[in-house]
Amino acid sequence: MEGVTVGREGVPVVYLLVGLTGSGKTTYSRRVLEPAGAVRLSVDEVVHDRHGRYGVDYPENTYFAKEGPVVTELQGRLKRLVAEGRDVVWDHGLWPHKHRDEMKQLVQEAGGRWRLLYFPVERAELLRRLEERNRREDANSLFVSAEALDDFFARFEAPQGEGEEIVEPGWL
Repeated sequence: MEGVTVGREGVPVVYLLVGLTGSGKTTYSRRVLEPAGAVRLSVDEVVHDRHGRYGVDYPENTYFAKEGPVVTELQGRLKRLVAEGRDVVWDHGLWPHKHRDEMKQLVQEAGGRWRLLYFPVERAELLRRLEERNRREDANSLFVSAEALDDFFARFEAPQGEGEEIVEPGWL
């Protein structure tokens, strides 16, 4: 991926992060994008703050009902930040192509410019990362079994020809 340029040309940049759970989106945004000045918006962290741990404090099958209002709220915050001239990281998986298109449109209508950063990671590496992460209890460590990961892969639509920039797994 080309180097990170935050706020060039006076147009705020919104980094749309695409990847499965454990692919490195949050780590990358914390280590690279936030220090460069971008404001990170994390749906999972807000859901965790309000409802607790996925699959522990509430049933997994209720996640989307909890996620929906948070997405709407953070999209409003994203619009306000772009209007203020701030760069933003949308730290959410954006698994379906449709959601990526919706976010691109939202960013453009808000006056920003999007960069779609894709984090492709093989299943075996994700399982290795998730095994370690499953032992933690923070907002970015929702427990994911091998079976759940297989379900995630089945539902994930990898970006192709969408203007994506690849963030290679080896960066981590």
